[in-house]
This record gives sequence, structure tokens and C-alpha cells, in this order.
Amino acid sequence: MPDFSKQLSQYMPEAATPIISAWINDTGCRFRISRSRTTKLGDYMAPFRGGPHKISVNHDLNPYAFLITTIHEFAHLQTWQQYKQRVKPHGREWKQHYKELMQPFLHLSIFPPDILEAIIRYMENPAASSCTDIHLFRVLRRYDVNNFEQQTIESIPANSIFALQNGRVFKKGEKLRKRYKCIELSTNRTYLIHPIAEVVLLTDTGDIPK
Repeated sequence: MPDFSKQLSQYMPEAATPIISAWINDTGCRFRISRSRTTKLGDYMAPFRGGPHKISVNHDLNPYAFLITTIHEFAHLQTWQQYKQRVKPHGREWKQHYKELMQPFLHLSIFPPDILEAIIRYMENPAASSCTDIHLFRVLRRYDVNNFEQQTIESIPANSIFALQNGRVFKKGEKLRKRYKCIELSTNRTYLIHPIAEVVLLTDTGDIPK
């Protein structure tokens, strides 16, 4: 069987690569390093018309986020193998597979202490994405190469004008429970935006995209 450890080590901690390489071989999965996608970190596609399982993970994640996302997608693969479409994508069956797949990595001294603590906390009730868990996402962001350049909704002042990565421009409003109430300037419509959504702070109206 081919060993993908060398290629994988460019994107995730080296100690994790033999396990992931074995998963790829054992499942016959077509594993792809993807371009950056703003809407998702990775995805899983079930076999179609005799084709293989397909998993893709964004190339620009830091090594720990890349590994966690990979485990997340393989949990989808295992859930599909056992249940096909009979269960919810992130239901209790997926959560159980995720916890089981994560276990070996918790004992390999792969994760720094802060990430390890956040993962253990996250595993109490895994969500649809590691980004959904604010604490885990914040901890993972510390290890992003360009972390110093990134701003989030929660980090900018109230009433700030900002742009999302898709170019849409908003004014930051009050926090309602877990999300911020923001007004899109072009439509005057109100949206609830996640506190860790990455934004570009616009300093004056001349910065607003036309």
C-alpha cells in the first residue's frame, strides 16, 4: 500500500501522518488538498456510482486545524459506511465516531497543552465544525501563521464598518446572545453574524467597496 505520510507531513503534525495514511488506504478514500474555501474547512462526499469516498481539506489551515478537520471528515466517512443516509450528518452516531477516531491522537503528544484542553472540552459535544466551538476556534487561531493580520467581529469596536471576506459591508451592532446584530449597508437588512467571523475593518467610507 502507498505511504502518504511524507505528503501529509506538509500539512499536519508528522506524528499523525501514519494513522491518516492508513485510513486513506483502508477506506480507499480519495483524499484531496483543496484551495482555500471561506464557507468550509473540509468536506466529505459519499461514494457515487461506484466511485470512492472523497475527502478534501483546505490547504491553508495550520497543522493542528488541518488534522482536526481531517478527523472530522473521516468520522463522516465511517458514519456513512455504517449507516448510509439513515442518520443526521452530525448526529450522535457521527459524534461517537469522531470521539473514537480522535482518541489515538490524544496520546501521541501531538497537540500543545492549550489545544489538547480545548479538544477534550469540545469532545464532550462535538459540533458541525471546529469553528462552531468558539473556545476551540480561538485556541487554534493562535497557531495560524498570519494570525496577527486577522480581525473578527468580536475584536472590533461597536458601530464599526467592516467587510466580510465575500465583500459585503456591514455596521456592527449589539450582541444578541451568541451573535452580533449587524446591518448590511447596501440593503439596510439586519443579519446575525458569528463573533469569530473574520472581517476587514474599514476606516472610512472611502474604503467601502463600490
